[in-house]
Amino acid sequence: MPAMTRTLTPDNRSPDRESWNWQDALLLILFLTGIAALVTTAGEFKGAYDPQFKVSLELWNLPAYTLQTLLRMLAGFLLSLTFSISYASLAYYNRLAGMVLLPLLDILQSIPVLSFLPAVMLTLINLVPGSRIGIELAAVLLIFTGMAWNLAFSFYQSLTGVPRELREAALNYRLSPWQNFWMVDLPAGTIGLIWNSIMSVAGGWFFLIAIESFTLGSRNFQLPGLGSFLATAASQQNYRALVVGLGVLIGIIVLTDLLIWRPLIAWGDRFKFELSESDGAELPVVLELIRRSALLRRLDETVIKPLEEWFDRRFIRPREEPAAKPGHRRRWAAPLLLGLGALWLAYLLPQVLHLLQGVSGSDWARILQGGLWTSLRVAAALTLSLLWTIPVGVAIGRSPELARVLQPLVQIAASIPATALFPVLMIALASIGGGLEIGSVLLMMLGTMWYLLFNIIAGAQAIPSEMVEAAEVFQLSRLQRWTTLILPALFPYLITGIVTAVGGAWNASIVSEYLHFHNRVLATPGLGSLIAEASEHSQMSLLFAATMVMALIVVATNRLVWRRLYHLAEERFRLL
Repeated sequence: MPAMTRTLTPDNRSPDRESWNWQDALLLILFLTGIAALVTTAGEFKGAYDPQFKVSLELWNLPAYTLQTLLRMLAGFLLSLTFSISYASLAYYNRLAGMVLLPLLDILQSIPVLSFLPAVMLTLINLVPGSRIGIELAAVLLIFTGMAWNLAFSFYQSLTGVPRELREAALNYRLSPWQNFWMVDLPAGTIGLIWNSIMSVAGGWFFLIAIESFTLGSRNFQLPGLGSFLATAASQQNYRALVVGLGVLIGIIVLTDLLIWRPLIAWGDRFKFELSESDGAELPVVLELIRRSALLRRLDETVIKPLEEWFDRRFIRPREEPAAKPGHRRRWAAPLLLGLGALWLAYLLPQVLHLLQGVSGSDWARILQGGLWTSLRVAAALTLSLLWTIPVGVAIGRSPELARVLQPLVQIAASIPATALFPVLMIALASIGGGLEIGSVLLMMLGTMWYLLFNIIAGAQAIPSEMVEAAEVFQLSRLQRWTTLILPALFPYLITGIVTAVGGAWNASIVSEYLHFHNRVLATPGLGSLIAEASEHSQMSLLFAATMVMALIVVATNRLVWRRLYHLAEERFRLL
């Protein structure tokens, strides 16, 4: 059973750690250095925007570019995490809202980032004309769209999988909504949130090049950053700058793994649904540093805990809701939601019809044909990804020793922007006789397989130790363990991974079916290439129609196939 605690910093129970030590000095130096870098970098976002800006490949500019990219990624991730937890909680606890929010989530995660990039960029630039802050806000928002959906799906799946006994205990103890969130919901979703956060950050790196190097017609919206540095180096075939930029990216990923993800994964292990504590693996160095810090302990005792107690006294109230009150709310909530939806449709419908009038019959034929080709590539990419992610994900999730070795390698592979590897992959395909028809499936897998892998790792790690011990006691064979324990336990996480992976594959089709290589355009028939081509040539009607068809295909697949499997996972494959 998950720990009923809100303390994110483990208690330091060592009696000999009452005075400051070198760990405290190191943490204080790191904290002050980080704040100084954050403030200095944020100050650069307030200046005027130069439409003639060109990224310099001089290596001395790389540290400043990297800091600006990291600040965008941090802002996008914090926005995504807050949105995802709030959105999933509202969809779960309010059934009426869930009837709207869940289909809307399918639509939102199916719309490619690069499809609405022009509209978002132009809108925010017009809100703050002449200022760089508008483009920065657009970049953060687009990073958010590449991070949020899998976090929201993961947390919603975690809420549906909470054991019924735990829900009943929370009701019997009359926990307030705030207490229920901290003591039941958040612990239940911690493991999934951690692994999907790793995936979200990797997804942010995946689309970073396109976000920081965006052009619309003759207008250039390039931003200084690591992504635009890699894009410029690749387009100019400056392999020295490309290698150095990729080295910086890999270094950031490794440091992030050591300083953030490994401590969080070790800390999240306490939130398994199990009665006995798992065999303690060796704690990461950073987590041990936090445990031994007298500074953090004193901060917790003098600041954090008093604030929590004040908050509890001031805001937490017992949950006392008469039976008739929810029904009373529903009587006016449903008409209000329907009325707002009708007004929104009435506003959008004329604009949609106006855009669709510009789409010719031949364009519709290309769109439908492209939808068929891209659907086949998505199915192939998903099948090939499942073949290797299930065994590898289970191995990493169940073996701490293997996880220590493979986890950073997987993060590096998932985080390197695929567009930076396109030249190398295309040269390799050309040498073996393949073209973009084969290459697009391989490139699409880069936008598919990581969603599967990280969710499978989270599912394997969340398997209770008692079940593993029971399988050993009953001497189940390897095949029996897979069919009666591992696959049923993985099923909810696997469906979450598939839903987000399919959306990722459709998004990746835009950059895998249409790309620039050696000063020429390589394209293969598909919806992705149509969207990329329409965006590049500012063909808004074709862009909207192709995006609409892509969203409809993804939503229909989710509702007819994956959503039904979601319900199956909720009813049959949950810890009762």
